[in-house]
Order: sequence, then C-alpha cells, then structure tokens
Amino acid sequence: MNDAPRDHPILQLTGVGVTYPPATEALVDVSFQVDVGELIAVVGPNGAGKSTLFKAISGLVNHHGSVELCGNHCHHQRDRLGAAYIPQRSDLDVDFPITVGQLVLAGRRRFLRLGQRPGQRHRQAAHDALERVGLADLRRRPLGTLSGGQMQRAFLARALAQEARLILLDEALSGVDEPRTEALFDLFADLAASGTSLLVATHDLSLARRRFSRCLAVNRRLVGDGPPGQALDSDHIEATFGTAPRSSSAA
Repeated sequence: MNDAPRDHPILQLTGVGVTYPPATEALVDVSFQVDVGELIAVVGPNGAGKSTLFKAISGLVNHHGSVELCGNHCHHQRDRLGAAYIPQRSDLDVDFPITVGQLVLAGRRRFLRLGQRPGQRHRQAAHDALERVGLADLRRRPLGTLSGGQMQRAFLARALAQEARLILLDEALSGVDEPRTEALFDLFADLAASGTSLLVATHDLSLARRRFSRCLAVNRRLVGDGPPGQALDSDHIEATFGTAPRSSSAA
C-alpha cells in the first residue's frame, strides 16, 4: 500500500454503516477523515458503536459505505494492512502461548510471502519496535504475564513492526494507572509527531478533554467532530450519552 502524502488523508470514511443480524443498526451513515499525524479521541458510552467502527475500518465486520486508507479504496482485507487494530483487553486471548517478541514479530507478516520465514531484517524491525515502546527486556516473557500498560505497549510495538500508518486503540487506557497513562500518551504524541495517526476509543470525557485536540462523539451516528469544547459541549454530550447504552454487540 502506498504511503499517503502529508496533504492527503490517511483515512476517509463516507456513509459507513454496519447492521448486525437480524436487523440491529450498530453504525449509521458515519463520515469523517483523519489526516497524517492526528491523535483523535473517539468518545461514546458502552454500546455506542466505537468497537464496531474500528472493526469496520479494519475490515473485520461487513459494512456498507466507503473506506479509503492512504488514498486507496478498501475492498479486501489486504487493502487495510496499513491499519492496526488493538482491541479491548477483554477481547484479547492473553492466555495464548506466545511471547512478547513473537507477538511483535507477527506484525511483519504483511511483508512475507506465503510460507516465508522472517529473516534478520524482520527480526531487527521487531526488536526496534520493542525498543521504542520500552519492552525490549521483556521480549521472552509470555504475553499473558504482562500488566495492562505493558500489554498495550506490546500491541503498539506489533503495530510499529507492521509499519501501520493508522492505529486504532479500543479502550486502551481502561484499567491503566495514572503514571502508565502518562507514559502511553507520551508514546502516542511521539508516534503522531512521526506521522502515524491514532484513534483512541474512550468513554472518559475528562481524559478526552484534557489530552486530545480533536474528538469524535459517537452514538451509532457521528454526533460531534471537532475540538473537545465543540464536540463535547452540552448538546453533543446529551446526544451522545443521553440514551441508554445499547447491546454489547454494537460496542
């Protein structure tokens, strides 16, 4: 996939919707764009469609509407390899017998031919990614032994090894203490400064207001988009959080 130039959006969504069988509308007519190096909060209550939005962008659920990544229309899973989706910890199989280093090395699969084993160049890229997130010393640790903050950094390292231009983090800061939250935001800021774009789903309004310059407010539809003072004003908060949460299938 070609890299998007600085003046071209990394992501462009037009009229994206997702309907779960038999007829549950999880997302309805969502349109927005993400530019190079943006760090954006995706805000909404549980069941508002934040996870569904990330899965639609990643091609993990069927959707209608248009998804463009790095200027390319996404029709197949291979069109979306420039995006990395990091799901909620509760959706991760942390007991799968894999080490931190193996997890990160798996990010290099997009560059390998079928049946090809990763060589020294790929192993070095994985090591560099672990160094960047401060986990090189834990590369032989089983994934399931990591703390919440370490787990998020490990999956961020896999995204870096994948050379993702867009990283989607679903409730990445849930259950992470304040010092580790600050460390993760330092990393997010560093990634954004280097041209990586990040969408971070959260239901923490205080965090969104403090640490993000742009927020997307979502409740099945895109309710608000802009600086926190605009996207999270009283009218948008009522529209976003003023209804009962929907089923977890539309999270």
